[in-house]
Amino acid sequence: QLQLVESGGGLVQPGGSLRLSCAASGLVLERYAIAWFRQAPGKEREGVSCIDTTDSAQYYTDSVKGRFTISRDNAKNTVYLQMNSLKPEDTAVYYCAAPLYGGGSYFCTTYRGVGYWGKGTLVTVSS
Repeated sequence: QLQLVESGGGLVQPGGSLRLSCAASGLVLERYAIAWFRQAPGKEREGVSCIDTTDSAQYYTDSVKGRFTISRDNAKNTVYLQMNSLKPEDTAVYYCAAPLYGGGSYFCTTYRGVGYWGKGTLVTVSS
């Protein structure tokens, strides 16, 4: 079974940092674009970052540019989201997701076509 498992969430003060991990099984990660989404209570789920396949092209929503960095380690079959300068408005459940049919810029530029979701990891930014 293809599975995506997030980890690394927790409680952090404003201005702090966290690194989220998305570990994949049942797929060869380098064949898939991987996106990070987040959803806060009462808000729509939004795409925040995406990394494409072999070229590792990176995409970010405007609100996290300059603060978040997405990367992949194909040897570990894991995608990371390094989050710096965290703000209270970053508080959300963060999910990683893969498209049903692998990579492609369409997925990373639209955040549409998700085939697989992780269960999510909670990030709380509060003093």
